[in-house]
Amino acid sequence: MRPSPSDPSAPAPAFDLLVIGDVNPDVVLSGAPRRLAYGQREQLVSGGDLVLGGSGAITACGAARLGLRVAFAGRVGDDAAGRFVLDALSARGVDVTHCVVGPTPTAMTVVLADGHDRAILTSPGCLPDLTADDVPRGLARHVHVSSYFLQPALAAGLPGLLAEERASGASTSLDTNDDPAGTWDGLAGVLPEVDVFLPNAAEAVAIAARLATPHPHPPSAEQPPSVEEAAARLGAFGPLVAVKDGAEGALAWEAGRTVRVPAVPMEPVDTVGAGDSFNAGLIAARLRGLDLRECLRVAVTCGSLSTRAAGGTAAQPTWKEL
Repeated sequence: MRPSPSDPSAPAPAFDLLVIGDVNPDVVLSGAPRRLAYGQREQLVSGGDLVLGGSGAITACGAARLGLRVAFAGRVGDDAAGRFVLDALSARGVDVTHCVVGPTPTAMTVVLADGHDRAILTSPGCLPDLTADDVPRGLARHVHVSSYFLQPALAAGLPGLLAEERASGASTSLDTNDDPAGTWDGLAGVLPEVDVFLPNAAEAVAIAARLATPHPHPPSAEQPPSVEEAAARLGAFGPLVAVKDGAEGALAWEAGRTVRVPAVPMEPVDTVGAGDSFNAGLIAARLRGLDLRECLRVAVTCGSLSTRAAGGTAAQPTWKEL
């Protein structure tokens, strides 16, 4: 039996944060055309970078940059891409000893960046192989899960995993990221075990609409909820809901109270990973005991400052920079 959180004999967690989720190389092409020319036509772009990618990996790096002790649990292949991402995480102070190396290739992503917008092409590789059994328990004060819809085997065991962590005294958070299938299914059983839910505005509206109707998609005649309404619907399942809202900044809903903070004006190099840096900032601020508005301000600032360089990790701020 795991010691209860109030048991003085229970050892302190080794880490402040355990991130469970996706990691992959990102090939980021800047100035990508909106229409790709097939027929073996070659199109030129203004820039290209090979960087660490994956929502979970970028969140882990952002949190380590802010001074947290961070561990990462996920899966990579026994290949050059897997070695690249593990080395990149380690170089940023993230513990990767709990990352599983297996025979299925590492996930790969190409990001076609066009100013504030981007298209994302991902080969999931080994991401669907990650399960709750791969994840160590009791490692950290806070457990964050990323990219729910890219990891169906993990998603199936997630309610039980998060319930275990909360019972041992850890807090929990979830960022689903996009659902490639567009069904937004399965979250009703997970959200009650989540302390902080971290969607962007489009994800919040889509998930709230899905949870409000038994149909795979909301009827076309139904008006989608506003971002504020979506946050309140999602919060009814139990979590604090912090919504990334682009140029509008961010809003949070907790116990019937809505808080908004404005965006930080920036001219971004690219916005890859800005939402993941937001996650890192909010988690770090909560672990420092800051109030809701300050947590949201820290998160928005972290997301904004991360856009100063290509990729998700190169410009992540330290706590002193904030």
